Order: sequence, then structure tokens, then C-alpha cells
Amino acid sequence: MDERDLMKKLLLVEKERKRRIENDKLRNYNTTIIHQKQMEFHRCLKRNKWVFGGNRSGKTECGAVETVWLARGIHPYRENKPRDGWVVSLSQQVQRDVAQSKILHYLNPDWIADIVMLSGRKDSPENGVIDYILIKNIFGSFSKIGFKSCDQGREKFQGASLDFVWFDEEPPFDVYLECRMRVLDKEGLIFGTMTPLKGLTWVYDKIYLNEAKDKEIWYIEMEWADNPYLSKDEIDSLTSTLSAEELDSRRFGKFCAAGGLVYKEFDPSIHVIEPFSVPLEWYDNISIDPGLHNPLSAHWYAVDYDGNIYVIAEHYEAEQTLEHHADCIKKKCAQLNWPMGFDGRIHALIDSAANQKTLSSPKSVTDLFFEYGISVNPNVNKDLFSGISRVKSYLKNAKGEARLFIFSTCVNMIREIKGYWWGKADVPVKKDDHSLDELRYYIMSKPEAALSCVEPQNDVLRHKERLLNRHKKQIRRL
Repeated sequence: MDERDLMKKLLLVEKERKRRIENDKLRNYNTTIIHQKQMEFHRCLKRNKWVFGGNRSGKTECGAVETVWLARGIHPYRENKPRDGWVVSLSQQVQRDVAQSKILHYLNPDWIADIVMLSGRKDSPENGVIDYILIKNIFGSFSKIGFKSCDQGREKFQGASLDFVWFDEEPPFDVYLECRMRVLDKEGLIFGTMTPLKGLTWVYDKIYLNEAKDKEIWYIEMEWADNPYLSKDEIDSLTSTLSAEELDSRRFGKFCAAGGLVYKEFDPSIHVIEPFSVPLEWYDNISIDPGLHNPLSAHWYAVDYDGNIYVIAEHYEAEQTLEHHADCIKKKCAQLNWPMGFDGRIHALIDSAANQKTLSSPKSVTDLFFEYGISVNPNVNKDLFSGISRVKSYLKNAKGEARLFIFSTCVNMIREIKGYWWGKADVPVKKDDHSLDELRYYIMSKPEAALSCVEPQNDVLRHKERLLNRHKKQIRRL
């Protein structure tokens, strides 16, 4: 071979190399332009992680790339090994048009050993419905990505032992449970990407609120502004076509109920912070919402020199005696090196209902706490709407600044604030609000002057006005 032929061959090889690089969509994923929240999802090593994202926020890309990385054995943040998994869609048509299309987009054809079709031809898989794809992994063996649809019913999800399952949109609860069983023996992974359009479903309770306090559950919220590939003009155009309720779910990926969230200013990425060593001079007060059969909620509050409030510790427990609660509160104070009053007792705020006598004792909760070494002050402002308005002003003041921060260890307060909804009677639904009651008592104990720059909270005033008008109408009828 002469030098000219050699040069031609080298040029052809280089041309083919460049073509393969250009066609390798996975290589180009989040390289030039970075979608920060997509990468945060991939970096999370929890075994049950979810993206709650609006339409076109980039959530499906996360699931598809995570799936291909796992199957190929090239995940940049996990220990790699051969892995088999399922991609679960709502229907076969949705599978073909969304999840399957994304998987094929990120799968280099050289990696595909075989494709088995349910319908259509495997030489044109994008136009049919795939049963499974056999993929060459880097360990010299094969991984299998199977495709399932929820409309097949729970029975079609039985039997297999899997390393991972990706839910593209929200599955029925029985399908979710069945898939959890499929990854159990291998300590496998569950991940989901969805827009929460169905209201307060099981995903809201089990994943978003994490009622079971499962340490392996994690989620992130994505909105249009998080997607660097969407222009501001496009975002503004899409926003103008949707109602406020539709925007919450379709743009911001938030769960919605009929009455809406009470504390919609709450953003876990802003208001939930990791614990740090709090200066003793910041320590301010403890607030308690008493309960025996219901949970007793107590939180420890600190205030910095700028007036920002930090919720730094919690005690939250049900079905316990008052003596047990008092003992737990004293132990927590000892751990924090919390200051005592001049009388040698711990001082705290408490619901005025604590002045009432209990069924099990001729003494009030206030008296009993005093005997156990805790002096509680029941003279708190319990005005519901004023308290909510004040809390909202600390979540986001007139300048758009947050002044209330909750340590991530205060899991019950975080859970309650995320699930606090306006009910049909224009008052919050009384379900889990024990932490939020004593949060209001504490916030209302702060000087009003500190909030002089805060604008009125229109949604709170609106609910209060409706109640007053309804009350006036009832009086007129009488």
C-alpha cells in the first residue's frame, strides 16, 4: 500500500470515528450545556428516587439515560455490574412514543445485540412496540431492558428478578408494589419520572411526603426554567396559556389539591438546610403542641442576628405519657446545651388548651409539665389566619427572601408543611398539623415590627374574607 492509499484509509477511519462520536448521543449528554437538576438526579445514590417535573422540564431524559447507563455498566456515579431492568409506561402507545423513543435515542446501534418486538419490525423498532432489547455491556455479557405497560395489569409484572425499574409517569399503586418485589432480592433500584397531574395520589403520600420515613426515598422537582434548552420566550409563551393551577403541575411539577397548598411559598431546596453548629446566643425558644393519642410536637427555635429563624431540633411522638415527653424534651435540651430559666426549669410556649385538665389526672398539662421540670407558657396567639400569614411572610417576604429555615432532621415538620392544604370550607384540612400549630405559636411570639416590610398575603386574606362573609349570611338568615 503506497502513501496515498494509506492517507485515504486514515481519512476514512477518522471520518468514521467522527461520525460515531456525533451519533453517540450518550457521550454528548450534559456536556456542553449542563442541566444541573438532571445531574443531581444521577448523582443521588438512593435506591428509590423520583423526578417530579413539569412537561418539557427534561425529566424523561433522566430516566432514559439512567437506564442506558445501568444496562451498559457505565454509570458514572454507581458501582457498575451487569444489570437487567424494566421500563414501565402507562400504555404501549405511550411506551412507543416516549420512553422507548428516548431509550433508542441514547443507545448506540453498536451496543444492541438483539431486539424482540411485540409488534412491528426490529429493523425499524421506533415504529413498533418493543418487548425487550438485549444490550452488550462492558463486562463482555448482555443486559436486558424489558418494556412493560400498566394497562397490562399487575399480573404481568410478577415473577421476574430485576436490578432496576424505571417508571415513566405515575403507575397504579399495585403495579408499583409488584415492581418493588421484583427488585427486592437483588437490592435493586426504583426510579420514576412523572408530572403529578392526578392530584394527591399514593405517590404524594408514599414518595413526596414519605410517610414511612424511608431513608432510601428521594425526589427532586424540575420546572421549565431548570431546562437550559428551553428559551425564555418559549417559557413565557407556554406560561401564558395555562391557569395558575395548571402551572403548578405542568410547569413546576407540584402536586395540587382542589383548594391548593397553604404554604405554597415553601421550597425544600431553599427552606430545608443541613444541620450546622448553632451559636448558643442564637437559641431562642421551644414551642409545643401537646398530644397524647395524637402526636406531641415540640421544636427548638434559634434566631440569628438578622432575624432569620432556624428550626434546629424536634421531638414528635404519639401514644406516650406526658412524663415520657417531658423526659425526651429534657434529654434533647441536654444534647443541645439549651439554657435553663432562672428557676432551673426549661421554658417553652404551648397551646392554651394545655390549661385544661386531662382525663387521667386532676391536673392540667401545664401543671404536669411544671412538675416534670418544664415551665410552659400557654399565653399564645392562636389566630389561624394571622398566624398563617406571618409564617408565609417568613417563608418569602416582600423582597422575595426566605427568613425561615428548617434543619433536614426535623422530618415531621417538613412532611406536614408539604401536605398542608386549604379545604372545602376555606380553612386548612386538619390532618397532620401538629408541628404547624406550634410553628404558628412561635412565629406569632416574634415582634410585629420585624415584619413591617411584608406585603399582605392575598390568598390568606381571601380565605378569611370568605369565612366572614359566610358568617354574616348565616346571621342574616337568623
